[in-house]
Amino acid sequence: MEIATIKGETRKTGGKHTNKRLRHRGQVPAVIYGHGQEPELVSLSLHDTVLAIEHTAHVISLKIESQERQYLIKDVQFDHLQKDPIHVDLMRVDPNERVQVKVPIELRGTPIGQAHGGNLVHVITELDVECLLLQIPDDIRIRIDHLGLNDALHVKEIELPSNVNILHEPDDIVAVIHPPRGATAAEIEAIHEAAEAAAEPEVIGKGPKEDAEGEGGE
Repeated sequence: MEIATIKGETRKTGGKHTNKRLRHRGQVPAVIYGHGQEPELVSLSLHDTVLAIEHTAHVISLKIESQERQYLIKDVQFDHLQKDPIHVDLMRVDPNERVQVKVPIELRGTPIGQAHGGNLVHVITELDVECLLLQIPDDIRIRIDHLGLNDALHVKEIELPSNVNILHEPDDIVAVIHPPRGATAAEIEAIHEAAEAAAEPEVIGKGPKEDAEGEGGE
């Protein structure tokens, strides 16, 4: 798991005008909360924060002066263009504490069904999981080459380490291949049969030498 380092500063006040001045200085207002302690107001380097978000970091190491501590990125608010972060919520956590986070899903490969005109629909793009703070996956990569027309990938088919729990129903659909518009059930069945036949291993017959040896042994 990648842990991004972000430079920050303490701040005493909040409010619309104060936050606007921070953003003009290349800072992002943030609040630290959790573990029964009073919330702390801080500001984060915009540059460092953007890099952390681009690399889908879940945990950051916040460096303020000579102190450096780790926090969980609990929430990020973006501007109206959904481009730049304008506020960040950080949560205090213990390294041995289990947390619930969203992890992006990356589908790998080209489904067989797409070669026959099917459309891939990515239903769940982020997976809700529970695990230890320092065991959060950066992403979840799933191969989908085998999916044909009308085939679906379900949550129960995703393999993760035993210490990572998925918080979805087992039959929830992650991705599905919809057939071409107007395709009949018979046409879809014919495509499936052709794909299965193409996937069967080729049977290699005996060569002349093997035939001769077999006949000589009788």
